[in-house]
Amino acid sequence: MEKIIFQSPYHEEAVEFYVVEQTRINGIDYLLVTEEEEGDCDAFIMKEVSQNEEEESVYEMVEAEEELEYMSRIFAEILEDIDITM
Repeated sequence: MEKIIFQSPYHEEAVEFYVVEQTRINGIDYLLVTEEEEGDCDAFIMKEVSQNEEEESVYEMVEAEEELEYMSRIFAEILEDIDITM
């Protein structure tokens, strides 16, 4: 499982996540990430918001309820053996 590091624009310390799955919907990249590599744990859906001219990818957590529900269903379909609950 790929491990990625996110640097928050609001905090000095970096946060590490494991990428469980990724997908592209309507030209936007989404990541399903967790803080733990295995076992039951909280998962987060990240959405790429970087502009074409940026060197590094910029992601933010999906917080809009409708988008979060929709992407949760998408990831649940992709990962048939994983139960995603909100």
